[in-house]
Amino acid sequence: MADKTVKKTNSKGESYGAESISVLEGLEPVRKRPGMYIGTTGIDGLHHLVWEIFDNSRDEAMGGFADHIEVTLLPGNRVRVVDNGRGIPVDIHSKTKVSALETVMTTLHAGGKFGGDESGYKVSGGLHGVGASVVNALSVYTRAEVHRDGGRFAQEYSQGKKKGAVKKIGSSKLHGTIITFEPDVEIFKDLKFDLKTIEHHLRQQAYLVKKLKVTIVDAREMDAKVDYSDAYYFKELGLELPTTTFYFEGGLTSFVRFYNRFHKPVHDNIFYVEKEVDDVGVEVALQYVDDVSDRIVPFANNIYNPEGGTQVTGFKMALTRTLNTYAKKNNILKESDGGFTGEDVLEGLTVIISVKLREIQFEGQTKAKLGSVEAQGATATVFGEAFTAYMEENPDDAKAILGRAVLALKARKAAKAAKDSILRKGALEGMTLPGKLADCQSKSAEESELFVVEGDSAGGSAKQGRDRRTQAILPLRGKILNVERARLDKIMQSEQVRNFIVAMGTAIGDVFDLSKIRYHKIIIATDADVDGSHITTLLLTLLYRHFRPVLDAGYIYIAQPPLYKIQKGKSISYAYNDDEKNKIIGKDADAVVEVGEEEQEGDENIAGETEEVEEKKKSNKIRVQRYKGLGEMNPEELWETTMDPARRILKKVVIEDAEEANKIFDILMGSEVPPRKSFIQANAKLAEIDI
Repeated sequence: MADKTVKKTNSKGESYGAESISVLEGLEPVRKRPGMYIGTTGIDGLHHLVWEIFDNSRDEAMGGFADHIEVTLLPGNRVRVVDNGRGIPVDIHSKTKVSALETVMTTLHAGGKFGGDESGYKVSGGLHGVGASVVNALSVYTRAEVHRDGGRFAQEYSQGKKKGAVKKIGSSKLHGTIITFEPDVEIFKDLKFDLKTIEHHLRQQAYLVKKLKVTIVDAREMDAKVDYSDAYYFKELGLELPTTTFYFEGGLTSFVRFYNRFHKPVHDNIFYVEKEVDDVGVEVALQYVDDVSDRIVPFANNIYNPEGGTQVTGFKMALTRTLNTYAKKNNILKESDGGFTGEDVLEGLTVIISVKLREIQFEGQTKAKLGSVEAQGATATVFGEAFTAYMEENPDDAKAILGRAVLALKARKAAKAAKDSILRKGALEGMTLPGKLADCQSKSAEESELFVVEGDSAGGSAKQGRDRRTQAILPLRGKILNVERARLDKIMQSEQVRNFIVAMGTAIGDVFDLSKIRYHKIIIATDADVDGSHITTLLLTLLYRHFRPVLDAGYIYIAQPPLYKIQKGKSISYAYNDDEKNKIIGKDADAVVEVGEEEQEGDENIAGETEEVEEKKKSNKIRVQRYKGLGEMNPEELWETTMDPARRILKKVVIEDAEEANKIFDILMGSEVPPRKSFIQANAKLAEIDI
């Protein structure tokens, strides 16, 4: 049952009624240009509908009016969001002359932030009603149910239009809002919600609002005939359904601990501050860990800003200034060391920065970057003062943090010396590109491709089979350095990594320049075995940790060479997996006979493992060659299957979830064994083992 003690008025005792809702414009544009309101009509846009409704309930919790939100995935692609807040007002709105609930659900920019008095939201990510109206417009079915003032009210809609008036359907001692919606197939091609995506987003939100309970119920396999209309929360039905609950007393402190669960902390105490300055609420939690990369996770009004913004700028300024001041005051830095740069003090840092503003500005529609100028000064002031006090009060933590920064400073200087040495050496010898690189003739990065291949054998075939005008080949000898825990100075000592960096042309570290990249397609082409997969992972780790803009630009691909060459008489086909092989063999699959290599003598065109299928007519043989590596292909085969732009198959590497990608690299490539062991055990059933 919903909590009956949550208040219905704000801190000043003012009520939240119809007049708290104001109207700016109509709803019709949403269906015409949905991308303007939810970013995309793809899978991200589909999930954005859930975020919009959830944000309305979360805003109630941020205002102190709710403490439990439940999100349920229902049969038939429906989603139900419940909160125990005040309930959307249902009385008649003075301007629209209809119920405030109907106004909220059917009018764009009608929400609790626009009221102009203190009864709406002081701080809001989504605006109560704005998100609801957008979701309503893009749904084939929506139902809003409100428990408020002793009554139970409901209204239904389709594609943003009401199906009837707001009706009182009963009495209730509860309070809150229930929104159920079914996305419109005319708008969204894919209506399948992803449970992991929803759990990830809502876990994040639960960390950001202290003591908010968030429940996620997966009821998609529930009997569609089950009547849940009278149940406020799904647990009241007593059904055994997959359920996940998030509740964090520690808020951002718990969030930092979650991020660092696979790392060894440099200091025990997690720094935390929460304070308001000039109407800007600032909340920061941080901890340094034994890692070379940093994790800066910024939010504004609980909206994640992947591109940072003014709050991150203010934080970095204050962090660098504070550590430099403390280090010089306590003689930790020598005169010859100079001062810390931002790069030095960020190494190994995990920080969550959350700011809350009454009037918020983002750069762009996607809210990826905060633009509100006042957030920079407020963050710098609040964090700078509190972190200075923290360093004074926790000298052991301060010593550990500064010791790490000094190591980073020395590594930066060593890396610069190594880079300068490499550049000088290249200039003196008149050769800047690695000798192993067979470059292409074109100087246009837009049409040029770099194939990074495994070993000299594959490199030889690729060099002979390529299109010399646009395709360059770089063979790698063995496995490259695992850069997950390596500083830049050590990375620059690896010949294989240096060759790759010089071939790309972007440089690395503080002199990285994406505009100087020499190829707009960098294709990783390794063998389809464990070693090949490991090399691919090592390269992706290098790219993710030190060349993230190259990944974000969409320049990285993984080649998909075939596993089989199938010859029927004079006809030759290639299969990329067993299903394709079986489809090509077709009705003759039952006649397959595995033959050892000793039976292949005399056939110079077939190498490696060969299976022969003899039909009743011996004149029509089916030869199936299984490739074990790119080196087994002759130049013509490699061109035909893997390099020819007209026929090849490439997988483009994209980062859908940076936080999840960061976690996976930490687990798989880091120094901590237990997390990797747990990951392998948990995912062993998914592994495709080639024996």
